[in-house]
Amino acid sequence: MPVNRRNGRGVGRPRGRRKVCASYRQNYFKPQGVPMNALKTVVITAEELEALRLKNVENLDQLDAARKMGTSQSTFQRILKSAYEKVSLALVKGWGIKVVKE
Repeated sequence: MPVNRRNGRGVGRPRGRRKVCASYRQNYFKPQGVPMNALKTVVITAEELEALRLKNVENLDQLDAARKMGTSQSTFQRILKSAYEKVSLALVKGWGIKVVKE
């Protein structure tokens, strides 16, 4: 995507607001017994966590989950794919997961 030199952001369409209904108490997950200062991490957004929750915990299909988040099905799929990649990487490599609210 082309980048605007003035503000460093993409010059495409502005990002829409997405609904995140659940509030998450924890903002960090880590393997037991590994000190924080020796741990690599992946960052997952609250919307990625919400997509995982809707799809895997609430067992919604992608279209219904996308409607709940106020986004298109294809955008929901991209968010979900990103979340799966990050969580899988953290589990396989033994890394921590940091949840940010953006």
